[in-house]
Amino acid sequence: MQNNNRKNIAKGSGEWAVEAKGVVKTFGENRAVDGVDLKVPTGSIYGVLGPNGAGKTTVIRMLATLLRPDAGSASIFGHDVVKEPHIVRQLIGVTGQYASVDESLSATENLIIFSRLLGLGKAEAKNKAAALLEEFSLTEAAKRPLKHFSGGMRRRLDLAASLISQPPLIFLDEPTTGLDPRTRNQMWDTIRRLVKSGSTVLLTTQYLQEADELADRVAVIDHGRVVAEGTVNELKASIGNSSLHLGVQHSRQMEEARRIIERVLNVRAAVSTEGGKITAPMADVDRMTDLLIALRESDIQLAELSVQKPSLDEVFLTITGQGAGTSEESNNKSEKAVEV
Repeated sequence: MQNNNRKNIAKGSGEWAVEAKGVVKTFGENRAVDGVDLKVPTGSIYGVLGPNGAGKTTVIRMLATLLRPDAGSASIFGHDVVKEPHIVRQLIGVTGQYASVDESLSATENLIIFSRLLGLGKAEAKNKAAALLEEFSLTEAAKRPLKHFSGGMRRRLDLAASLISQPPLIFLDEPTTGLDPRTRNQMWDTIRRLVKSGSTVLLTTQYLQEADELADRVAVIDHGRVVAEGTVNELKASIGNSSLHLGVQHSRQMEEARRIIERVLNVRAAVSTEGGKITAPMADVDRMTDLLIALRESDIQLAELSVQKPSLDEVFLTITGQGAGTSEESNNKSEKAVEV
């Protein structure tokens, strides 16, 4: 009955699961969120991307009624997060970056306790726990204390706990941080199933491949502001058809090489987070000859050179001047590489 009430409240509330206008949050002199606008379509997976400290988690906490905005407005299925927090909390589930469960209890015991706190009867809570453990491939570990769980198992249990009430909107704040690739893929499959069953998902992540795989639309947040928004393909197209990746043999020449690239190609270039490569959009591949001549004239010795199709990593490097915190997403890029 309670779950039906949630669905009824969410129905007829328009096309937006989340709508935020000019949301601001300040901590002392730090303006952590500086006028964020968001519109999350109902029934979609919406990705919020940004480097560490960009304001992603603060935005989620305000939308989930855990923090009060200092300015602006936000609503969940048409219900104001400040004026109607009791209704908003019935419509959402929140999974944070760290498992919020009791390590001294078993997985089954944790889920039963959470189910009972949410109003389920004893038998219903037991059945719900068993179903969620099966959904997240944790049945074999159901009686094991959480202190013996791996990081991936903890993350799956945390997500399972947030789904007990089957909320129409689910906030996932970096849900796959620290997971191995296999467990991350399992989580992605679960997230897709949630949306197919009628939920909306708002996902924050630093894994660019994760957004590429899952998100229908993406907002890039940097220094508390939305600096880009659109579908993944729209964001990729915004930086051109191809991108240049260049490495130099001597790190002392990195900055000089970057300046030459910017001058010859007339674009903004950025050094990757690992400090080993320079990345820049490249609309005209014919300019490669001019670039190579300029680098040779400056006695820049190259270690690697490639022209690749754009990825979300290039979007980050172009828009924010820094990576999102990982290089894993670059493994499956389609590229034409030239070893020098």
